[in-house]
Amino acid sequence: MDVKDKVIVVTGGGNGMGREVVLGLLARGARVAAVDLSEAGLAETAELAKAPEGRLTTHALDVTDRKAVLAFPAAVIKIHGQVDGLVNVAGIIQKFVKIAELSFEEIERVMNVNFWGVVNMTKAFLPHLLERPAASVVNVSSMGGFLPVPGQATYGASKAAVKLFTEALYAESQGTNLAVTVVFPGGVGTNITANSGVDIPNLGDVEQGKARKVVSPADAGRQIIEGLEKGSYRVLIGSDAKAMDKLSRLMPRRATELIAKQMKSLLG
Repeated sequence: MDVKDKVIVVTGGGNGMGREVVLGLLARGARVAAVDLSEAGLAETAELAKAPEGRLTTHALDVTDRKAVLAFPAAVIKIHGQVDGLVNVAGIIQKFVKIAELSFEEIERVMNVNFWGVVNMTKAFLPHLLERPAASVVNVSSMGGFLPVPGQATYGASKAAVKLFTEALYAESQGTNLAVTVVFPGGVGTNITANSGVDIPNLGDVEQGKARKVVSPADAGRQIIEGLEKGSYRVLIGSDAKAMDKLSRLMPRRATELIAKQMKSLLG
């Protein structure tokens, strides 16, 4: 889809990859409705964008608030006149603990944001997108959505749910105007840890000496936009995601054990 003059809704637009998607879409001539829980983050995005009047609107919205989300498309259409695409980037990680130590409250919090947030936004906008000549839904899963990461069981489960939800939407959308893309980032240099209110002990031990290669948020945002433009089925971001995607399909047990070994120090 050519994004020029299209109206794209982007969640997580107040920081990280979501912010870079907003900025990248604006640079390509799109109009953007940026969504985030943080008004301050959205204000920073708007300041960085310096977009001409009417090209960018910012919306403080909790994607887990279904009533508010279901009312949101009408607000976007009232302002922009249409909606052509939805990019669900917003997400959080869990506390870095084993399942036995993970509270039900933490499990529900992560699932509500990462999975139900995507479901709420997709369900809200889908009827409007299907009315457009060409439209797109892009949902960000994670490398953790196809490869189990110790200490991130619920995060991985939420992202696996996003993966299958998006792939099912793709299958159901054959023969329609709707392109559906699922994105699997590996290591990306974002603030997801701080934004999730999570402290990861011993993280430096994992990163030190291994020169853990991470993709910049700007590069990740660019790849997400390119996936939207091409109508890609899947987008794998980073050499780690690409390598582990292959290994997890060819040797799933070996891939699981490899990740477990690498992450062992984070769990004590």
